[in-house]
Amino acid sequence: MTQSTEAVYSDGVLKPERDLGLRERQRVRLIVEPIDERADDREAALARLRAGIARMHFYSKGPLPSRAELHDRP
Repeated sequence: MTQSTEAVYSDGVLKPERDLGLRERQRVRLIVEPIDERADDREAALARLRAGIARMHFYSKGPLPSRAELHDRP
């Protein structure tokens, strides 16, 4: 049975916001997705993304192809 709930991480332990109906010491698989990212974390991630894009050097060295040239048309 798959369940989804929110939890709080505190003192090294994830604490679900509701009872999950699991037996004691039952093993489960977790997928952790932060839902309350801080604004400074987002700004830092955006800066890393922009820097990575700038290093990729996706620049055309000539005229861009037309739509007809991109698609096989008789």
